[in-house]
Amino acid sequence: MRERQQLEDSIAAIGTLEQELSDNVELIALGEEEGDDSVVAEAEAALGALNAEATRRQVETLLSGEADGNDTYIEVHAGAGGTESQDWANMLLRMYLRWAEKRKFKTEIVGLNEGEEAGIKGATVLIKGHNAYGWLKTESGVHRLVRISPFDSNARRHTSFASVWVYPVVDESIEVDVSESDVRIDTYRASGAGGQHVNTTDSAVRITHLPTGIVVQCQNERSQHKNRASAWSMLRARLYEEELKKREEAALAEASAKTDIGWGHQIRSYVLQPYQLVKDLRTGTENTSPQNVLDGDLDAFMEAALAQRVYGGKEEVADLE
Repeated sequence: MRERQQLEDSIAAIGTLEQELSDNVELIALGEEEGDDSVVAEAEAALGALNAEATRRQVETLLSGEADGNDTYIEVHAGAGGTESQDWANMLLRMYLRWAEKRKFKTEIVGLNEGEEAGIKGATVLIKGHNAYGWLKTESGVHRLVRISPFDSNARRHTSFASVWVYPVVDESIEVDVSESDVRIDTYRASGAGGQHVNTTDSAVRITHLPTGIVVQCQNERSQHKNRASAWSMLRARLYEEELKKREEAALAEASAKTDIGWGHQIRSYVLQPYQLVKDLRTGTENTSPQNVLDGDLDAFMEAALAQRVYGGKEEVADLE
């Protein structure tokens, strides 16, 4: 039923695009015939917006991976640098939450480790929506911020790093077998503001997958049972993402277009000082309005990275100094 609804929505969207295109073309013809420049200008503006929507729909056709349509987890972790990096990680978390909000996706913070002074050390968010993983999967990597530090009394320029990791939610259509003998499960008291039971009982759960070293943890529920179930779900998702990454790397290696993803490999720089620029180091995509990007305007970066994955090739770009 979910697949049927998605197909019906896609067909309806195409019909809407065709109808709006026809209507605005007729409006332009009518406005030119009557000499009404305002009608022509309004219709041309509508066609511009229609073109942007058509482009977005076209990019969605690239989301054909077996897990692209699934919900997704996104982890944000501060790099070395203390408060500076922790504040930057919090800014990235807000950026993705705003992006999801604009798409009307549902979000749920599964885990949050707050910084001592400001920001966060790390966070895990569940984002629910059609093609959530497909859109966000190219965001995995290291994000760099250059700015005048609000925490430096001498107003010096600082460079901060944070890593983002995206992996799909494993639904009933995907089987991932995990042997209990391969995992270690630890319980501990949750941190944070808490409530009646949080911080007083060992409700938080951490699961370590011994063969791979993958660690997941969940502490957002008061019930240890619910946190354990969520942690198992996250572990299966992480293992599945590892398998997807292996397949993709093999395919990209064959095409000689492999892109390194992971800690130590920057994918994007956000420069707030001495000039304003956000630049993707894989595709060369730029935006001179960092505030818009940090408010969730990420589609252009995602679209370019998705197209690069599908069609291959890599533009040589210089790192921002």
